[in-house]
Amino acid sequence: MLYYLLYPLREYFTIFNVFKYITFRAAFASITAFLIIVIFAPPIIRKLAALKIGENVRREECPNLYEKHKNKQGTPTMGGILILIGIFASTLLWAELNNPYLLLALFVTLYMGVLGFIDDYRKLLYKKTKSGKRGLNKRTKLFFQALIGLLVALFLYWNPDNTRALEFPFFKNIVIDLGIFYIPFVILVITACSNAVNITDGLDGLAIGTIIMTAVTYTGMSYVTGHVKFAEYLGIYYLPEAAELTVFCASIIGAGLGFLWYNSYPATIFMGDTGALALGGAIGTVAVFIKKEMLLFLVGGIFVVEALSVLLQIISFRTTGKRIFKIAPIHHHFEMCGWPESKVTIRFWIIAIILVLLSFSTLKLR
Repeated sequence: MLYYLLYPLREYFTIFNVFKYITFRAAFASITAFLIIVIFAPPIIRKLAALKIGENVRREECPNLYEKHKNKQGTPTMGGILILIGIFASTLLWAELNNPYLLLALFVTLYMGVLGFIDDYRKLLYKKTKSGKRGLNKRTKLFFQALIGLLVALFLYWNPDNTRALEFPFFKNIVIDLGIFYIPFVILVITACSNAVNITDGLDGLAIGTIIMTAVTYTGMSYVTGHVKFAEYLGIYYLPEAAELTVFCASIIGAGLGFLWYNSYPATIFMGDTGALALGGAIGTVAVFIKKEMLLFLVGGIFVVEALSVLLQIISFRTTGKRIFKIAPIHHHFEMCGWPESKVTIRFWIIAIILVLLSFSTLKLR
């Protein structure tokens, strides 16, 4: 919006020429998202607390874990609404809005956020009435996640400017053309990324901190993907429209930092499925847009390990009757091993930072 309002004024005041630069708009999109959340979080937290929209820590599923987390009972949740406000407001202010990739990324984020909101709302109703189901049915949630994944997949599959080839980090000459199988692959990436972030959201600051680092990587990747000279020099896929995704990813960084201000230990608000599903869907969508899907396994290594720990725990228990971990996801396993919650979070952040550095190194180590 500001681009359309202020950039034309460059003919009269040269200072407004800065609005043509992606780096300038991305930086201010991040700052704007941060300020929006920092300013508006306190009244929203108070309102959620007044409405008794709080976390419900269940004793019956793991009594030992309940003892560690019982102090979280009643902490306001559904803070993902705040994250969405920050992302949308800053992106709409600073990005060029005639970009189909940007608009679709925003739509996926909103769609996943609404899906997560419905899930959170049903959990809240169950907590208050003890009737109905505790959140959305897993199959129902997967169906609607796959549905939006299908929309993105078809958009890319039918787009003549898009390639269906799959590139691999560190390997320049390994490229696989998926053909028609590109459609289920995109659905899998978006659905899996959304759920993996949701699984990781179990400790104060863990998921949002890791999302920030992942978004930093995809901000940089979007920028070089949308810059013809950088893309040519690095030998990576060039997508002109990806440049505006830089602004979108930067807004995720700012919104994440603002939310972390209140979600850091001890958290005064949780994002809930509203935020986790939306953020995971946003990152997955950007990854497939700029052809950095496989990079998710590296930069999102924390999310991958968290999801795998749950999957392995289920398979092991159903086949052998034994558990691999004391409790899954794996962050709770380390808690049960005696690590303080804050130490688990910070050590996972350290690993995430190392993965970010490795991810950027893939641009040249190919």
